[in-house]
Amino acid sequence: MHAIRIEQHGGPDVMRWTELPDPSPGPGEALVRLAAAGVNFMDVGARTQGGPGWAAPAVLGAEGAGRVTALGEGVRDLAVGDRVAWFYHPGSYAESLAVPAGSLVKVPDAVPDEAAAAVMMQGLTANHLSTETYPVGPGDTAVVHAAAGGVGRLLTQMVKARGGRVIGLVSRAEKAAVAEEAGADHVLVHSGAGFEDSVRELTGGRGADVVYDGGGAATFRSSQLALRPHGVHAYYGPFMGVPTLRPTDLPNSIQLTYPVVHHHVPTREALLRRTGEVFDLLLDGRITPRVTGRYPLADAARAHADLESRRTTGKLLLLP
Repeated sequence: MHAIRIEQHGGPDVMRWTELPDPSPGPGEALVRLAAAGVNFMDVGARTQGGPGWAAPAVLGAEGAGRVTALGEGVRDLAVGDRVAWFYHPGSYAESLAVPAGSLVKVPDAVPDEAAAAVMMQGLTANHLSTETYPVGPGDTAVVHAAAGGVGRLLTQMVKARGGRVIGLVSRAEKAAVAEEAGADHVLVHSGAGFEDSVRELTGGRGADVVYDGGGAATFRSSQLALRPHGVHAYYGPFMGVPTLRPTDLPNSIQLTYPVVHHHVPTREALLRRTGEVFDLLLDGRITPRVTGRYPLADAARAHADLESRRTTGKLLLLP
C-alpha cells in the first residue's frame, strides 16, 4: 500500500508518496481501507514543526473515514464491512491503516463517507468549543474567526443551532458570502488585528460573550479587546503562533482558555456522545460540511500548499 510520508520537517516538498508494507491489525485493532482523509492545519503543523507523536519520519494525517476489512484479536463491536470514521489517528494519509477499535465510530447509513471524514476533526472541535469551552446559549454573541473555513463554518452553524448570534471574521472579501451562507449574522473582513471596535459597535459597546480564535498570534490581542467583562477567549490556533503574556495583560477580567485537541474527546464515552451529536446535526441539516477541495491522496502536497495559501474555504479531502 501507499502513504504520504515525511523523512524530515519542512514545506510541502518534504511529503513523499511512499510504498510501505501492508499493515495488519494487532489485538484490539481494525484494519480499515481509506475512503477519505481530512486535511487540517494541524497536519501542516505536524509537517513543519513536529511535536508529540509527530517526530519524523512519519506518515501524516489524523482523521478520515473508510471501511473495515479485517479485525484483530479481541475486537467485538465491529464487523468486516462496517463503515467507520475516526477523530485522531496519526498516519491517516494512507490507503490502508490499522486503527485501535476504540478510536473508531460507526457511520450512519445516511451519512456519506466524505461527509463523515469532513466532520470528525473539525466537527468535534466545533462541538467541544460551543458546548463545553463556552456553552453557547440563546442570545449569546460569538465572534468566530475564519468563519468561511472548515472549523469556523461548522462553529457558525452550531452556534446558530444553539440560539446564538455570530459575528464572523474572514480574511478576504470573497469569503464573506460563504460565512453568510453558514448563518453568520454579521461578517467582518479582517486579515489580522483591528476588528475589536467593529465588534463593540455591533454589540452596542458591550463586547462579545466569546471569541473562538483560530487566527493565531496576529489576532490574539484584538480577540481579547473584543470581549465583554468576564467574556471567554477560546484560543485554538497554536500552530499559528503562541503569544506570551502576563495575567495582568488580560483586559476586562476575561477568561482565557486553550482547548487542546485531546480534550475534545478524552474518553470513549465522550467520543461516542460527541460524534452522535455531530451526526444528528448533520442528518437534521443543521450543519452542512462544505467540501471545496478533493485531491488524490498522492497529491497531498498540493492540498497542503492550497490550505496554507489561505485562498481555500470549507473542507479539503484526500481520496485514494
